[in-house]
Amino acid sequence: MPETRRAFHEELDDMGHSVVQLAALVSQSIEKGTQAFLDGDLEGVEVVIADDRDLDALTVSIEDRALQLLARQQPMAIDLRTVVSILRVIHELERAGDNMVNVVKAARRLHPHPLDPKVRGLLQRMREQAVNQLAVATRAFTERDPALAAALNDMDDVMDDLQKELFRWVFAARSESEDSMQQLVQLALVGRYYERIADHAVNFGERVTFMVTGSMHPE
Repeated sequence: MPETRRAFHEELDDMGHSVVQLAALVSQSIEKGTQAFLDGDLEGVEVVIADDRDLDALTVSIEDRALQLLARQQPMAIDLRTVVSILRVIHELERAGDNMVNVVKAARRLHPHPLDPKVRGLLQRMREQAVNQLAVATRAFTERDPALAAALNDMDDVMDDLQKELFRWVFAARSESEDSMQQLVQLALVGRYYERIADHAVNFGERVTFMVTGSMHPE
């Protein structure tokens, strides 16, 4: 293999490792952010918000390297699909991290009101589901496995059901009090943020399928 091609594939592999690192940072944000929200831990909220800056910086770094690689090497076929997919995947991950920042900011608006035990249980399950879907998408990426990526669509039904269950609780708990209504609105939004995080994991999987097969939705 010519030296330039060897260097190209080494850089591509290194970018792949950075994507996995980015996914790990998002997963940590989901874990830490959910715990801060459940505990009403405002210091923990600030940590998650500060850590998101590291996530954003890594996203920009990967994007810059990918664009430079496109300009220098002008890759074709699967190499081109890989670089393009990385550019799209990091956007999905960055948005997932932003949604988690939205979750922890909601903790400020709900403070110091305690969460209903039912809501706590649902949010814990949503955290677990979001982390699991992200882990499956990351594994599909590292193993170049479109079959594993396709499983994310079915997994996402679980998150959709959890969001519906949270919405049902919100509607059943409606109140005439303006403060209580504001709290319920915040909880509904938090459920939506988790649902969007799971959607970003599904999109991650679709990009893996495109990277490997050249099609977003293979038969």
